[in-house]
Amino acid sequence: MKKLIGFILVTLLLMSQIKVDAQNLKLHPKGYFSARGIDVTVFDDIYPDGHQTGVTMIQHGERVMANGDLRLEISPGQWSPVPKEVEKKIDIATQTISQSLSYPDETKNHIGFNPIDYPDLNLKYKVNVTPTEGNNFRITVDLENDVDIKWLGKIGFNIELFPGDLFGKSYLCDGNFGIFTHSPYGPLEAQIDGQNLGTPLCKGKKITIAPESDLSRVTIESNLEDIALWDGRINHNNGWFIIRAPISSTSGKRVVDIVVSPNVIPNWTYKPVVQVSQVGYYPTQSKVAILENDPNDEEPSEVILIKHDALGKKNIKTIKPKKWGDFLRYNYYQIDFSEIKEEGMYTLSYRGNETSPFQISKKLYDRNVWQPILEYFLPVQMCHVRVNEKYRIWHDFCHLDDAQMAPTNINHFDGYVQGPSTLTKFKSHEIVPDLNQGGWHDAGDDDLRVESQIGTVWNLALMLEEFNIESYDATSIDYDKKIVEIHQPDGKSDALQQMEHGLASILAGYRSMGRLYRGIITNSLKQYVLLGDFGGVTDGLWNPNPSAKDDDRWVFTEDNPDRELYVAAGLAASYRVLKVKNPKLATECLETAKALYQTSFLKSKRIDSKVTLLVELALATNEAIYTKEIVNSQAEVLKNFENLGWKVGRMKHLISDKSFLNKLNSEAKKWSDKTKNNSLTDSPYGVPYKPNIWGAGWTLQEFGVEQYYFSKSWPEYANYEVYSNALNFILGVHPGNNTASFASGIGSNSLLVAYGMNRADWSYIPGGVTSGTALIRPNLPELKKWPYFWQQTEYVMGGGSTDFMFLVLAVQKHFGK
Repeated sequence: MKKLIGFILVTLLLMSQIKVDAQNLKLHPKGYFSARGIDVTVFDDIYPDGHQTGVTMIQHGERVMANGDLRLEISPGQWSPVPKEVEKKIDIATQTISQSLSYPDETKNHIGFNPIDYPDLNLKYKVNVTPTEGNNFRITVDLENDVDIKWLGKIGFNIELFPGDLFGKSYLCDGNFGIFTHSPYGPLEAQIDGQNLGTPLCKGKKITIAPESDLSRVTIESNLEDIALWDGRINHNNGWFIIRAPISSTSGKRVVDIVVSPNVIPNWTYKPVVQVSQVGYYPTQSKVAILENDPNDEEPSEVILIKHDALGKKNIKTIKPKKWGDFLRYNYYQIDFSEIKEEGMYTLSYRGNETSPFQISKKLYDRNVWQPILEYFLPVQMCHVRVNEKYRIWHDFCHLDDAQMAPTNINHFDGYVQGPSTLTKFKSHEIVPDLNQGGWHDAGDDDLRVESQIGTVWNLALMLEEFNIESYDATSIDYDKKIVEIHQPDGKSDALQQMEHGLASILAGYRSMGRLYRGIITNSLKQYVLLGDFGGVTDGLWNPNPSAKDDDRWVFTEDNPDRELYVAAGLAASYRVLKVKNPKLATECLETAKALYQTSFLKSKRIDSKVTLLVELALATNEAIYTKEIVNSQAEVLKNFENLGWKVGRMKHLISDKSFLNKLNSEAKKWSDKTKNNSLTDSPYGVPYKPNIWGAGWTLQEFGVEQYYFSKSWPEYANYEVYSNALNFILGVHPGNNTASFASGIGSNSLLVAYGMNRADWSYIPGGVTSGTALIRPNLPELKKWPYFWQQTEYVMGGGSTDFMFLVLAVQKHFGK
């Protein structure tokens, strides 16, 4: 009996040991460390500017730690020096991932889209990450070259902690303790390396984060120098909390040695998520919600469809989820309730957890869906005006001092480049007249890129052509007084007025300079990062004698035939819509489009740029020259049918070449088969979803718009569910545990904290549409509640909101009959 008991005890001990071992961090086949409830990636991501790279920890399904790396500043900003990644090695024998890096990065040092000013430092080093006991891991840094002693006190290993998960939680540090506050507070220290920083929140050998939370608790301990906890928001509003380990000056080659000990709940399982449209469905529409499940949760439960009325809840249907398969890091199931057509309010319930309410209705998009783009987003983004909404001022008169010609040989910090010539009669810093009118601010960037301006105008023109929106009037625009009043009709079409506002900026630039502007943007980084009211960025007065205090925006030019053809196409489309309502403006649009065609068509080497303009000019003028050009390019059109077919399909009624038409129809059939076979199986969401650093929302909206035109041109091959799925993706049927609609203020649950001019206020602009759920490499879908993630929650012009609006109207046109 004793032997039996002993055997049982040994067996139980071995089983428990196996269970513990199963929890230990180990190398995953995809090249990172993983255990149930914890993942550690090492330089898998590629975006330090957006807090995405370095040593990163995902704890219980949430990214809580990122950007672990040597940095030259305690609290780096977006344009701070970042190292160059040299070589990554994975040693299976020692279970170690090592990343070699160096300063400076030659590809960013004063060059590139966002040039960085690097100091005179040559630093080569290696970051090593190795699991230790349990789920702990050790981070060490080895220098690979000698460093001037003056840098030893300035370089440190930063671990960034995501603030949004820590507000209200506590920290411990060698007997000291405190609470993470929602706003940053002093006292401030004297400048450290040019930075105004608060004093450290705490300092010592060991720091514990969120000791009261089993989901978030983690301890970081240094084996060398003391580490400190800093609030990085003191000098950068978008900063994170930072644990910094200064490099040791006495330990030789190994200058950093810290151990990270996260708490991991045994056998933790990701909470199932049901993803559903936050607006709802038309009765005739397919209705497929998605269940996202932990891979260890192998037996999904049934889903209950509930209808809600004045008497309460009523269970309508019990649905067994159909397994789709593995995708990203989870298992996915489809919940199909397409046969339910009765109108009303519904929820889906899974294991006692209900989704947000959604509609099934014939009037689904009749209000509160596309309308906020015209009612709010476009008016709020308008430049060179004051925007009021009853008791609220969205922003005051702004940028009435636009614009000075940008100086030559400038590589601007936000991607603008001015060459050795201004390409105009205007000299550097000379005032270019008439640019203080029209246009929309692009998100929070306070700039007017010509492609985003014409893209918005173009989308409005196409929607006015395709859908019945001309009569919508909720806004008053007084161009003489430069005052916009939201929710005060003026008897004019909002969509037409917004078109005219965008064209005022584009055409004024062309009139003044004899060419298009590249863009208009603030001239200093200090101006660029300002948040809040755009009316406070400049003094509104032209400054003819530029000086260090000059606050006028700069206008950039460029020689870019493809961009000129893109603008010309939008102008040609505008002509068609305006020729009755505003014939003078329409004529100027067409004349400018033709002039750009003459100057830029032959310079362009891109068939898509040429075809895009030819289609719009052919539809605008019905002149044979443009149709003939397309027919002459048919070999390239057919070869690139995926990108060009839907465009040419819009004007195929003007083509008399039957051979070309037959070939187009044949390619359309192939594309239709490909779409049906691939896009509906590429992801659980019925769209070709390929996540990247930026969320895929804008790309999928654009894809949906293209599919609308394809279906219209070839109704025999139409797949209306494809663009319906693309819209539902935006409205909540997308990966991750945040199922909010990407369209702010639209749907029962939407992104109410977003990256626009309002981001410092943790607020939103109704009708602003973000790119949404991003990918944390290699496989984590993420949509944080955080106003400073431009790669997840940014608003943009030229497609973000207007593509969404188009797609809503397209689905409404087909399913809302």
